[in-house]
Amino acid sequence: MPDHVLDQDEQDQLAIIEASLATVYHFFGGPGELFRAVQDPRVPELITYLWEVLGFVGILMFLCHLGARRQIALMFRGNGPAAAKFQILFDVETCPHGDTLNAAASQVDSDQMQEAVTDMTRMLIRKKVLYRYRLLDRYFVVAVDGTGRLTFPERHCPNCLTAEHHGKTIYYHPVLEAKLVTPNGFAFSLMTEFIENPEKRPNKQDCELKAFYRLTRRLKKALPRLPICLSLDSLFACGPVMRICEDNEWKYFIVHKEKSIPYIREEFEALLPLVPENHLRTRTGPQRKIKRDYRWIDDIAYVDTDDNKHAVGVLECLEEKPDADGQLKTTRFRWITNFNLKTKRIIALADQGGRIRWKIENEGFNVQKNGGYDLEHAYSTDPVASKVFYFLLQMAHMIAQLTEKGSLFRRAFPDGVGSAKNIAFRLLEAWRNLRVSAQRLTHLLEARRQIRFAPP
Repeated sequence: MPDHVLDQDEQDQLAIIEASLATVYHFFGGPGELFRAVQDPRVPELITYLWEVLGFVGILMFLCHLGARRQIALMFRGNGPAAAKFQILFDVETCPHGDTLNAAASQVDSDQMQEAVTDMTRMLIRKKVLYRYRLLDRYFVVAVDGTGRLTFPERHCPNCLTAEHHGKTIYYHPVLEAKLVTPNGFAFSLMTEFIENPEKRPNKQDCELKAFYRLTRRLKKALPRLPICLSLDSLFACGPVMRICEDNEWKYFIVHKEKSIPYIREEFEALLPLVPENHLRTRTGPQRKIKRDYRWIDDIAYVDTDDNKHAVGVLECLEEKPDADGQLKTTRFRWITNFNLKTKRIIALADQGGRIRWKIENEGFNVQKNGGYDLEHAYSTDPVASKVFYFLLQMAHMIAQLTEKGSLFRRAFPDGVGSAKNIAFRLLEAWRNLRVSAQRLTHLLEARRQIRFAPP
């Protein structure tokens, strides 16, 4: 039976399904390839859904901003158009239940899920999708920062961290994230280190700095030859962090506040008058109202507390721009770096190496917490499944970014569809309501296409 002619609403629904599914197939080879690093530990004869089906359902839950595991059954199960799409894509009777996903997630190896996330970003690098966004046409900028994930009024597991808040003990699970960030707004998870105590009542709690040491070892092992520039906040302004970057042949930008490594600040301020040529002024922004004043010093000799010697530079940017009331406001940005600071690349280093760190906060954590992904929601009380859901969220967010910024989506919706929440709502409605034949959906997925992104 031939496909019926689609009206405009149905065409829009098909376009958004095409943009999201085609993105998965184009860049990663399809839902099954997303989980090639993950071994399903369950007995094949006793299961109905393979992990690739369940994992995709978890990703779809986040893509559609369902907000809770139980919404999967309410939105996708049954005999309607949503179930039909699962039948076409995976040859299953209907969409699995959220509880089935949770039960399987509690058995999956979370380290393998980490590998699946890293593989997605690694694949984009290998396909040279992100080459145009490299710093100085060489370095991939990786911002590292911590954020809260789960908080409980009672102990959740033996690995909970504890803190006193208004006279009460809270139990929480933060993470340290390494995200590859780009000037056009991409923030892709590259490596995650869960910050958790190794035992119920340790003498010293785990922390971001300890997690950083673990994360960098894993990052170097996973991507030994990748040219990396780490973009770090002031917490990491210390000799051991510099030594790690030097040993791994990584570049770095570390936020330098007034109280972090006073010796470097004193040397910077003392040497500036001696090199007046290390000065650059620019104007940018609407009507060129934003003034930026760059100053820098190269090759400051610094000896850390472990007697390790470092040659560092300091780059400062004073930015003056009008605030919401029209009053001029000056903000100081200063970084410690091991880049060779030269006038012709100062602006690129400051904007794409130092200041770009904020994209892990804005395009990364803020979107995942407040943009519909509900990062701080406990999708499972099982400690292993909780980590698996975290990784599924990272995979979904990566797919959403590639979809929204890709040429396929932009051609279908040249005027946009509003916020990311509107995109998620439209995808949900299309998945639930659009009736599409196996022939049409298969043709859509098998079509050869190019997906381009806007320049930086």
